[in-house]
Formats: sequence, structure tokens, C-alpha cells
Amino acid sequence: MELPNLPIRPLLGEIAGTLAEHGTAVLVAPPGTGKTTLVPLALEGRVVVAEPRRLAARAAAARMASLLGEPVGRTVGYAVRGDRRTSRDTRIEVVTSGLLVRRLQHDPELAGVDVVLLDECHERHLDADLLLALLLDARAGLRPDLRLLATSATVAADRLAELLGDAPVLRVDARTFPVDVAHTPPARGERVEPAVARAVRRALAEGDGDVLAFLPGVAEIRRCAGLLGGGDVDVLPLHGRLAASAQDDALRPGPRRRVVLATAVAESSLTVPGVRAVVDSGLARVPRVDHRRGMSGLVTVRVSAAVADQRAGRAGREAPGRVYRCWPAHEHSTLPRYPEPEIRTADLTRLALELACWGVPDGEGLAWWDAPPPGALDAGRVVLRALGALDDRGATDRGRRMAELGLHPRLARALLDGAEAVGARTAARVVALLDDDRASRGVELDPRDADPREVRRLSAMVADRGSDPRGSGTGGSGTGGSGTGGSGTGGSGGDPALVVALAHPERLARRRSPGSPVYLMAGGTAVELPPGSGLADAEWLAVAVADREPGRAHGRVRLAARADEELAVTAAPALLAEEDDVRWDGDVVANRLRRLGAITLSSKPLRDRAAVADALRQGLRAEGVGLLRWDADGLRTRERMAFLHRVLGEPWPSVDDEALLRVVDLGDARRRADLQRISGEHVVRLLLPWPAAARFDELAPDRLEVPSGSRVRVDYSQPEPVLPVKVQEVFGWTDTPRLADGRVPVVLHLLSPAGRPTAVTGDLASFWRTGYPRVRAELRGRYPKHRWPEDPMTAPPARR
Repeated sequence: MELPNLPIRPLLGEIAGTLAEHGTAVLVAPPGTGKTTLVPLALEGRVVVAEPRRLAARAAAARMASLLGEPVGRTVGYAVRGDRRTSRDTRIEVVTSGLLVRRLQHDPELAGVDVVLLDECHERHLDADLLLALLLDARAGLRPDLRLLATSATVAADRLAELLGDAPVLRVDARTFPVDVAHTPPARGERVEPAVARAVRRALAEGDGDVLAFLPGVAEIRRCAGLLGGGDVDVLPLHGRLAASAQDDALRPGPRRRVVLATAVAESSLTVPGVRAVVDSGLARVPRVDHRRGMSGLVTVRVSAAVADQRAGRAGREAPGRVYRCWPAHEHSTLPRYPEPEIRTADLTRLALELACWGVPDGEGLAWWDAPPPGALDAGRVVLRALGALDDRGATDRGRRMAELGLHPRLARALLDGAEAVGARTAARVVALLDDDRASRGVELDPRDADPREVRRLSAMVADRGSDPRGSGTGGSGTGGSGTGGSGTGGSGGDPALVVALAHPERLARRRSPGSPVYLMAGGTAVELPPGSGLADAEWLAVAVADREPGRAHGRVRLAARADEELAVTAAPALLAEEDDVRWDGDVVANRLRRLGAITLSSKPLRDRAAVADALRQGLRAEGVGLLRWDADGLRTRERMAFLHRVLGEPWPSVDDEALLRVVDLGDARRRADLQRISGEHVVRLLLPWPAAARFDELAPDRLEVPSGSRVRVDYSQPEPVLPVKVQEVFGWTDTPRLADGRVPVVLHLLSPAGRPTAVTGDLASFWRTGYPRVRAELRGRYPKHRWPEDPMTAPPARR
């Protein structure tokens, strides 16, 4: 066997020897050096290569088999979800990280396996991080002889070597050709697809060879292909959901120049031959979860600098090349250094189930590259308990069965329970769409859009509970699942919405108001249908996929099925509850509600007197005791008591709102209007302290008699008590009155004949000496009919 002269070839003996001697090693080598395809061939024993993506696994196996001059499935085989090609002679098997996790769960010793090669560790996929932790645990306790080789293109090698037990680090330098960099940012407000298409045309015009363009997702690839069609080049998509034959077409040189529009699958493990130019949108689609709103899915983010460098390197593998970056040059320095590990941001429900099946539900004791965040792990365990997959002892039998399916636990639940309710085929069709919502042609879920191969595989998984744990989940080998049978009642009939609701009961949604495109989901999040969705007349929806763009008030429905209340109640009995809604909302709200999560199904008036009283008290606290009936006498009584509490303290109590609320008798009041029948003064007087209350009028009199004989009301609304009285009524009065057993002098507001203040004093004797002459001079001309004696001390007081 003559191996190609790739940069890693001279080091193959050293790599195999180091791994045999130490048991673990880290291999750092850029893309194109041969680490994925030459190293496994040079290792001794049975080798399992773990790849983060199915496309990379198939391509790596095909490349190694071609080097041996053999078909795939003989010495080199592969196993990915829904597809497996191996035989008795297979020594090297390429699998996805998730599939190897399943094998470890069934056989923690990995019997018969000598070496596990973990490829592209730098990508930090969730399954890959979990696989690394489980392999290290198995090696520590069960298989100390199991050799582990971790390979990567751009990685913090020291940290990885530490995890592998201070493993030696081997480095390979690639023969790279120079790559020129050009920045072609989009115009203001321009979408990414026109910018990429424009850069592709420029790349075709400025150089030879094929063009590899990176876009964030399938939808962008489809739109960009539409902009590029009709020329003298072949435009080919490349992503993980393509049929194998279409993937092979993109990885095979063609008779004409090619433009390959790819997602992140083409960043590292794959070699796309003939590429001389790379167009990088600068975007990638990554999993994110919003625990507060109950929404998770893929979001579009800027790539890291490491990923941008890796993408650019694709242009210089075979000859000098050029990369066109669709962002301004000055923004490149603001890119994050490395991609964010999925374990920090993704939904961890499936990870929580795998850990429970491994026997460490909280993940403690495992050697993690990055430990799972406790909050996200707790959220995953809450979901698993609701699905019956987890209890206080760990994973249940049902949970282990769900894990064996290799699906997200929500989808596993929908497949298992949906098969019994609507038939295996219908359940499989819906779950296939939920697992790949990109296959749907619109917002309204149509089971006919599902991939028939995936439907057959999922149907077989439900029908065959004894599937081979080492295979693709179908119980057989070959290129597809075996069998098309089903279980349950419906075969190909049944209601797809029920299957959706079994997977996401908290996403059952009811229209908020007639004609509105806004729906409230049972989980409490509002979502909106896009215009022209075909579901505008639906009262209920089973929402399969929803997301929320920054700055939008509501989430957006991306995929849903028509439902009704009966279906919702059937699918989500755990969310059903009866509760009393007693609160103040400007008036008393007192109803007995039947709810499905946050959705109100029915409401009946509540005749609970105590509950109504609680709501009234909430209103009094929220809006104040001003809701009671207050006349002038009542307000003054409250002010007088507040004065005594402020000046004398005990036993005179506070009369603030909280104090009044403690003694108010609501009687038979049931609504806001009824509060107006309760006297505020009566409530205040309930707080009078006896026997001290007998002196209330003495200590804080409502009125004081002045020399004219008038009884004038004291104003207690000010910080100090005020007595407003006309000057003529107090002639000859020199003793300023005092209240509260003489502690507080009254402030006199001396008024003009028109009732306007002319002087404010707390010392009458001083006023007559110094203040009165000024007042007399100012007012006697204005009020000539009134008396303004020169000597006020001898003048008799008078009311008029």
C-alpha cells in the first residue's frame, strides 16, 4: 500500500510508537496534512475513529478505503445514524461521536477496540465533549489498555494533554501555499446571500479553479444558489442533510469549474478538491437555548478567528489561493478567538439523560474539558422527569429506552408515545421533520415533507426494540434501515399535531384574541405567525419550532401543526391545573381557572369571601386607603392622630396605610365600589388607644377658641399645627396656644380681612411689637372699613 505523500506521512511511525508507549497522545495538525485518513491506517489493532459529523465520517471512510484499493465496508467501514457499512473484516471503523457514546453506554469496556481516535476536538461539539469525558472514565476504571489519540487542527493542546493524563503532544506542520485576503463587506442592510454571490463572481473572474463558499445554513445556501444559477459553472450544495450521492458529488472534481456552497461541515475534516478560492460569509449556525422563554434551536453567530483562519486555509491546500471575507477588515480583530463550546450554550437535556444512564446524573467525577453549567443541567433534568425518563434513583427503564433511540429525549418520547397513539409511520414522519425542520417547505407542518429514508429508520426503531446497539439504530447493516412496519393504531393516519405536542407540550399555543396572529404558548411565551402561513384561521397550534429575534416583542413560529383544545388536553395532562385567580387589577378579580400551563381554558366567578377580601386588601395596598370614604372630618381625625403619634409616640399609634389596613373591617364588600361605603374616619378611630383616647380632644383639639370668641379649626396637615385666624380676632392676645400637653406651640397664620395670610408667627407678643406696625401700614389703606388701632393690645377683638 503506497500512502500519498502528505505532511504527516514521515511521522506516522512516531505517532504509533508514542501512542503505544504512553497510551494517550495529542496530535495537532492543520487540515490537509492527512491526520484523519493516514493516521488510522498506521495504527495497530482495531481502531474506531470518532468524527463530529456524519458527512465527515462517510468521507473519511471512503478516502481510506480508496487508499487501500478496497470498497468501503471491508478493512475500513463506517457507521452513522441511519447508515452503516461494516463487515467481519473491518479493522477501522469511522463513527459519529454521538453513536460512539451510545456504544459506550451498552459496552463501557468497548470490547475488541484497541484505539479510539477523537478527530477534530477543537470543534467542541457537545457529543464530542461528552464522549471524551466518558472514554476517560472508562479508561480509568475498566480499560486502562485502551489507547486514546485526540487530533485537532486548532486547539489548546496543553489543556487537552492534561485531560489525557499529561499525554505527549505531537505537532505536524502543513505544506501550505500562500493565501491572499480580500474583504468584500455587504452593503448597508444587505443580506448575506447577495454579498456572498457577488464575492463568488469576483473569485471566478480573478482566478482559476473551484470556489468554496461558506454560508451559515441550508436556507442561505438555497438562496445563494438561486442568485448564482445559469452560468458556465456548476453550483453544488454541501451540508449534512444532503443525500449521500449529493454529498459525494460536491466532494468529487467535475468536468467544469465548480462553486461549492457549504455549511461548517467543510471547515476541517473534509477535503474539497480543486479549490483555489474561498468565500467566507463570516457566519455560522450554532445551538442556543433560552431557558426563560422555553425556546431552543440554531442561531446565527459570527465565526471565531480560529474558524475564519481554518476556512481561509482551504484555499491554500493545493496551490496559492485567495480568500474573500464578507466583513470589513477592521472588524476582523473583534472576532472571538475560538468558537464557544456547545456545552456552555446548548440545551443539555440529552446530555443529562446520557449522564444518568452512565450513573453520574450530575456529571461529578468525570474529567471535563468544560463542565456542564449546573443551571442548564438542572433544566435538562426537569424536562427528563416530566418525560418519565428520570426519577430519584436515576435513569428509568423508559429513559434508557429513550436514550437508545439516539434522539433528543423530547423526540424519543414523541416517537414512542406517538407510535401508540397515531401509528408508527405517522409518528416517524413527524419526528423526522422535528429532527430536521429544514426539510419542511413552509410553516405548516406536512408529514409528507419528511425524508423517506429517515421515516423507515425511525419506524423500524419503534418496531424493533431489540436493535443492535453497535449499529445505526435499525438493527441491521447496509445503507438504510430495515423494515417498514409500525405499531400502534393508525399506520399512516392519525393527527401529526399530537406527535408535535408529545415532544413539546409547553409549545401548545392558543390564539390570544380573535383574528390576532399572536398565540400564547402553554410555557408562557407569546409567538406570532408570519403572514401568509396558511394557519391564520387556527385557534390552536402545536408549535414544533419557534425562535425569537433580538428586539422583537414576540417569538416567531417557524413550524407548527393545527391543533384543538381536546388534543392539547390529551397531549399535556401534566400541564392541566385548576387554580384560583384572586388579585387586584383596578378592581377585584376573583375567578376559578382551568389552565393548560399559561393558557386559560375556562374561568368561573369565585364565591370565596376570604379570597375576595384578600384581593380588596391587595387593592388597598396598591392604591392606598383613599379608596375608602373620606370626608373632611375623617381626614382631620387622621391628621390629629398622626400629630400625636409624631409628637408623643406611645401609646398613640401610627395611622399610615398599613396600620389602617390591619384594622379595617371589609364586611361584605366584594368590589371597588363597595369600599366607598366604609368610613375612613371610623377605621381611624378603631386605632384610638384607650384609656388615653379620653384625652384625644384635649391633646389635639379640632378647634381652638380665640379672643373674639370664634372657634377656629386647627390645621394638622402641616409639619407643625397651624391656626389660621384674622388679625382683628386676636387683638390683645399675647400667649401663643400650645398643644399636646404644652409641648408644641401653634403656628398662627394671621389673615387679612380677605382671608389672606399677612404674617406667620409662633410668638404673638413679639408680633405686636415689631410685626403689627408693618401690617397696619400695608393694610389699613386697602381695608379702610376695618379697625387698625395703633395699640392692638388695648383694642377689643372682634369677629367683624
